[in-house]
Amino acid sequence: MLVVDDTDHVRTMLVDMLQLDGFEVCGEAASGPDAMASAGRLDPEVIIMDYKMPGMNGLEASRAIREQRPNQPIILYTAYLDPKLEEEARQAGVAICIGKVEGLGRLERHITELARDLAS
Repeated sequence: MLVVDDTDHVRTMLVDMLQLDGFEVCGEAASGPDAMASAGRLDPEVIIMDYKMPGMNGLEASRAIREQRPNQPIILYTAYLDPKLEEEARQAGVAICIGKVEGLGRLERHITELARDLAS
């Protein structure tokens, strides 16, 4: 799993919680361009992508990653979720949108479902 968030403490918290729950985190990125480079280098099974980041937002980064890696599962994990953003995310190739207010439990359930789908 690759965790992308521009806020250091949020990214660290996500990585720690995911690892505590048994998920393997292969890398972290603090920006869209970092995410693009890391995705190619690390070959993650799933990318957890923040939306609001300076310079290149999560949808722009998702589009760019999916151009290079068309089958890459990406989860948009954001505090700014609404129906319009969900539609834009689908168009960018995002598999699942989860609001940060919905919590880590929902994120972990969706990661498990994606991993199960990838395995079959």
